[in-house]
Amino acid sequence: MQASELKKLYERDMDRLSAELEAYSNEELLWVKVDGINNSAGNLFMHLCGNLQHFVGAILLNSGYERKRDFEFDGTISLDEIKSGVDKTKQVVVEYLSNADEQSFQSSYPLSPFGYPMSVGYFLIHLHGHLNYHLGQINYHRRILSETS
Repeated sequence: MQASELKKLYERDMDRLSAELEAYSNEELLWVKVDGINNSAGNLFMHLCGNLQHFVGAILLNSGYERKRDFEFDGTISLDEIKSGVDKTKQVVVEYLSNADEQSFQSSYPLSPFGYPMSVGYFLIHLHGHLNYHLGQINYHRRILSETS
């Protein structure tokens, strides 16, 4: 695995996340829950940032970030705070990947969030998939609300 390739993918998809945020016609729509969708887009933005800030920033970069996972799904913050969070999260991930090498990808990830050991590279690929899973949910959420508002 090449750090530069993974960095490009994260940069692209964090930019797509920012574009989704900008595409909402108003801030209130971020917090609307649509039938059949458990989370608002605002909470999904918060969750994605919290997830990457924790697993990349706090664990791999020792950033000191303290995750509030319950708040990611239950709380609300301003549009400016979400924008700032997305920007900061992108910076953290890019910082890590800019300094990573093949050896660091092969090393063991310090936690076992799935109950089994894994490499840093494996977990970074998982986190990228997780980002895209929720990015797709946010995209559908926005388009559903665009059709109904």
